[in-house]
Amino acid sequence: MKQKDIKVLVVDDEVAFANTLSQRLQMRDMIVGTAYDGEEALSKLKQEEPDVMVLDLRMPGMQGMDVLRETKKTYPLVQVIVLTGHGNDKDAEEAKRLGGFDFLNKPADIDHLERKIRKAFQEKREKTME
Repeated sequence: MKQKDIKVLVVDDEVAFANTLSQRLQMRDMIVGTAYDGEEALSKLKQEEPDVMVLDLRMPGMQGMDVLRETKKTYPLVQVIVLTGHGNDKDAEEAKRLGGFDFLNKPADIDHLERKIRKAFQEKREKTME
């Protein structure tokens, strides 16, 4: 399977950050979509299920934890990496409990994030082969 086959949905209310991250991941041969709030993220999931979601926690309207909960309930194979500027240990534990793949703090090194995305994608592939 080509690396380009990894579909990522970046969910962050900081439009410039989301767009820049999307562009940087596209340069690393990923197919990337963006959503700027939780409701839009869930709507995009219905249109096309990504392999990996990179999700901010603090957004206006629907919070990231609620998006994570709904995503894992409806699309259990989507791997969710929480990427937030406002994280703490309690949030990290809650994200793991809800089925999140990993929890990273902003600013995250793009190479580190790319490795996490590829690892999450690999885990999804292994789950679909079971």
